[in-house]
Amino acid sequence: MSVRKTALVVAPGRGTYGKGELGSIARLHGARFADLIANFDAQRTERGQPTVTELDGADRFSVATHMRGDVAAPLIYAATALDYLSIDREKYDVVAALGNSMGWYSALALGGAVSVEDGFRISNAMGLNSQTHGPGGQILLQVVDEDWRPVAGLRERLFDLVADIGTRHGHALALSIDLAGMLVFAGNEEGLAALLAEAPPTPGRDPLRLAGHGPFHTPLMFGSSDKAKAELPHALFHRPALPLVDGRGHIWRRHASDPAAVRDYTFGYQILAPYDFALSVQVAVREYAPDVLILPGPGDTLGGAIAQSLIGINWQGIGSKADFMARQAADPILLSMGRAEQRALVTG
Repeated sequence: MSVRKTALVVAPGRGTYGKGELGSIARLHGARFADLIANFDAQRTERGQPTVTELDGADRFSVATHMRGDVAAPLIYAATALDYLSIDREKYDVVAALGNSMGWYSALALGGAVSVEDGFRISNAMGLNSQTHGPGGQILLQVVDEDWRPVAGLRERLFDLVADIGTRHGHALALSIDLAGMLVFAGNEEGLAALLAEAPPTPGRDPLRLAGHGPFHTPLMFGSSDKAKAELPHALFHRPALPLVDGRGHIWRRHASDPAAVRDYTFGYQILAPYDFALSVQVAVREYAPDVLILPGPGDTLGGAIAQSLIGINWQGIGSKADFMARQAADPILLSMGRAEQRALVTG
């Protein structure tokens, strides 16, 4: 009798359903989860929106369409939730769930704090609500070298600069998401322009303005928060069946966490304050010591941030990109379902 491995599941956020993922929902899940996909489609039809099936089945990927919040969010949620339901539970015992940014809405469903159908309802609504904000967006900056080790002093210099810009008249700028090896800052146009003009040299890539993204996880998202609280009722939320680790590194204990408090966090702090993804990974592995981390699709772009989060605490002796790659080759600790060979290990 084989012994199941313990697994931590990490739900991806925006930017993960791209050209390479077009058609993947139908291809990977159309036969097995037809009824659930039909439910997602019906929810979209009820709101006068193109269905998941139509969007996933488009002839070509359109940045203007597929990257828009009201399209990207339901596609990402559907791919993540269906991948999660495809995990071979004879091989893996899922001990906790977490997510990155909008991946928190997916994590709520993976952990049973909401149903899978209501998780889609929330993600779909928040895809629309995420477009309700003040003017602005997000900029991504890398803070590690080619071996994924922190560049001395760079993180501190960026935080000092961002704090300074944020005090200037007419400028809004703050940390949005901490991805370990990368930082996402968000603000209004004046704040973003100042950051692009004054940021110190960064390794690997130039600062990148994220297309189609608003000033997520800042007070500029107050409109999104207000709409969510008005539209999405308390009745959607339940006590989670799995522990959930949120964007503060806080653990919502299974069967014990107050559903109203989970909702308040989800539509309040989670929208308006920074999301520390790196900390959430680090708290989760320290608390639950999983044998593996499973990254559902779509895509696998979050894998680097997960690895860099582990490197940040030297998890199981993984202190660099070289260490991580050696571990992956010998005994994979991160299983990305967006990669065919690793997906086969997860789904059987």
